[in-house]
This record gives sequence, C-alpha cells and structure tokens, in this order.
Amino acid sequence: MLKKIAIALAAVILVPIATILLIAMSKPNTFYVERSARIQATPEKIFPMINNLQRFTTWSPFEIKDMQRTFSGPESGEGATYDWEGEEAGKGRLEITESSPPDKVVMSLSFVRPFETRNEVEFTLKPEGDATLVTWSMRGPMVLASKVVSVFIDINEMIGNDYERGLQNLKKLSET
Repeated sequence: MLKKIAIALAAVILVPIATILLIAMSKPNTFYVERSARIQATPEKIFPMINNLQRFTTWSPFEIKDMQRTFSGPESGEGATYDWEGEEAGKGRLEITESSPPDKVVMSLSFVRPFETRNEVEFTLKPEGDATLVTWSMRGPMVLASKVVSVFIDINEMIGNDYERGLQNLKKLSET
C-alpha cells in the first residue's frame, strides 16, 4: 500500500515538472524584443541621451534606487561602460560597442546575477519629417532557465512593457 502511495505521489510531482520541461525545451534558443516610439525631436537632440550612459540612466526604466553604479571609459560612445549592482537589480554591465551619430547605438548587456547572460541592445533613430522614430531592440540567447520562465511569463511582453515606459520617458525629456 505504501509503495502505491509513493508511486502516485511521485507521478503527481514528476509529471507536471516533466511537462513544463518539455514545453520549455521546445521554446526557441534566442529571443528578440523590439519597441518603437515617434518623438517630436531631431535625431541630433535624442542621440546624446542614448549615447551617453550617464544621461541614459535619467530615462531608463531599469533604474532602481538601491543600485550602486560605476561609469568607466569615455563619457559617451564606443567603450563607455556602466556597471551596476543591487539587491533587486542584480549585477551587470552595459557597454556601448558601436556608435554611429546620429542614428545608431549598439550595446552589450551582460548580467552576472541573478543569472549569467549576454544580450545585444540596439537603438536606431530614423528621421520622419519633424520627428524621429526611435526603435529599441534586444536579442539574446534563451538558456534553459529563461525557457522555463517563458512557460509562465511572456518575455516579449515583460521586457516590451519596460521598453515602452523607457521610450515614453525619453520622449518627455526630448520634447521639452
């Protein structure tokens, strides 16, 4: 009787876990998130707010008060880096790897904690009459832990909502 209970209990626990893992393993090996906003300002006005990481922190939706920040390298452009660490924010680094004024900034986003990963972030600025279409995108690998999380949370929606909030912050700063 005890053996039957143990088998039933194991099935109740293991079947859902196995199902989640199978679903997770069927997810793509990479992710891509992209959001855009039309900002009533020239690319020349918007670009420095992206290309300078200290200015970037004034509108980024990812800034958390408990973070310790360290900036190094040049003030802006290629080689500018921003390291952070905090209880809620984890630990990571953002580095500008490509800067093409006034229409493109590419960054390497590396996390050490809560999990190790490296993603590529890109901003493009496209003039549209008296405005600029700013597109913020990120791509990166989907490790097993990310795939398991994506079974329960839509990563595109989660990151996309933050990007939309950040672009609105950038819009407010740029249009004043």
